[in-house]
Amino acid sequence: VYLLFQALRQISQRTISTASRRQFENRVPENQKLFQEDNGLPVHLKGGAKDAVLYRTTAGLTVCGTIYALYYLLVSSMPKKPN
Repeated sequence: VYLLFQALRQISQRTISTASRRQFENRVPENQKLFQEDNGLPVHLKGGAKDAVLYRTTAGLTVCGTIYALYYLLVSSMPKKPN
């Protein structure tokens, strides 16, 4: 059991230590330019079409959820009819 544990520990250390690291390009300055640009858009829509779709989807789900909750509040406030 001890040898198995030691072998597994060596394998895990070897795979972690030899993993290649990717170098990522620093895109912070270009994002700063994009978000600080004065183009009249709110900050949550400056990312483009993807941001607009996410915003509209979230707004739509919020409206639908509010209507659904109000409907069931109305239904639950009505007394049940005896049979």
